Amino acid sequence: MKPAAFKYIAATSLAQALALKSEHGDEAKFLAGGQSLIPTMNFRLARPAILIDINGIGDLAGIRPSAQTTRVGALTRYRALQRDPALARQFPLIGEALPHIAHPQIRNRGTIGGNLSHADPASELPAITLALGARFRVQALERERWIEASDFFVGGLTTDLAPDEMLVEIELPLLLPRTGTCFMEIARRKGDFAIAGVAAVVTLDDQDQCSDIRLTLCGVGETPIDASAAAALLSGQVPSEAAVRDVAAAVQAMIDPGGSVHATPDYQRHVAGVLTERALHLAYQRVRHGQG
Repeated sequence: MKPAAFKYIAATSLAQALALKSEHGDEAKFLAGGQSLIPTMNFRLARPAILIDINGIGDLAGIRPSAQTTRVGALTRYRALQRDPALARQFPLIGEALPHIAHPQIRNRGTIGGNLSHADPASELPAITLALGARFRVQALERERWIEASDFFVGGLTTDLAPDEMLVEIELPLLLPRTGTCFMEIARRKGDFAIAGVAAVVTLDDQDQCSDIRLTLCGVGETPIDASAAAALLSGQVPSEAAVRDVAAAVQAMIDPGGSVHATPDYQRHVAGVLTERALHLAYQRVRHGQG
C-alpha cells in the first residue's frame, strides 16, 4: 500500500505549477487536498512521475462574490465552503450537499477543484455544479479558457482538461428570484459514496408555476446526469403529484446505472425515481414558503 516512486515539487506560484505541467504533461499530477489522488497512488492505480504540490499557491483559494456571480478558487476546501454564511445563503444547494461528502477529516483537506477534476460520477459536487449552471476557468501556461459544467465531465474519472491545464476557478451564477433547491442522496452509510443522489433547482413565476427547472443526478452513470429535459415536463404548471411521478418515471427510463456490490442497477433506478419525486416536491415547497 505504498505509491510508486515519484519526484515531489512544491510549487510557489501558479506560473511555476503550469510550467511544470506543460513540461511533463500526463506524467505529472497536481496535489491539492490529496483525498482522491493519494489513495489511488497507494493502490498504484495512479503512478505519476512528478507530484506538483499547489497548496502553497494562496491565490487559488477563496470565495469571491460579486453582483451577478460568485467565484470560488479551486484550492478552496470543503470546510471553507461549509463555514461561509454568505455562500450558504446564496447557494443553499451547496450547503445541503456538503455534509454528505465523506467525513469531517476529509472535508478539512479536500478541495472543490480537486473533486471536480477527479470527476468521480458518484461524487456530489459535479452534479451540484451542473445543476447550478456553473462554468470552470482553466489555465495552461500560455492560454486560458472557460468550460461549461455541462461540457466538463466527459466520462468516468475523465474531464475536458488538456494534459497541460489546471482548473483554477469555479463561477456560480446567482439563483433567480423565487428559486428553491434541494439535494438528497441515499448511501449505505453516512459518508459513503451515493447509491443515487438528486439535485433539484426549481424557479416559479408569479402564479406559482414552474418557469425553470434543473435536475441532475450523481451515482447513476459514468458522469453526472443532467435530467433537466425530463423535468421540463413540469414547465408552465403547478407540479401535481401525477406530473412529478411522470418526471420520476422519465428519469428512471433515461439513466443506465451500472450497479455495485451495494446496489443492483434496478435498485439504483428505483432510488433515483424516489429521490427525484421527493427533491422536486421539497424544492417547490421551499419556494412557496420562502426558504430557498
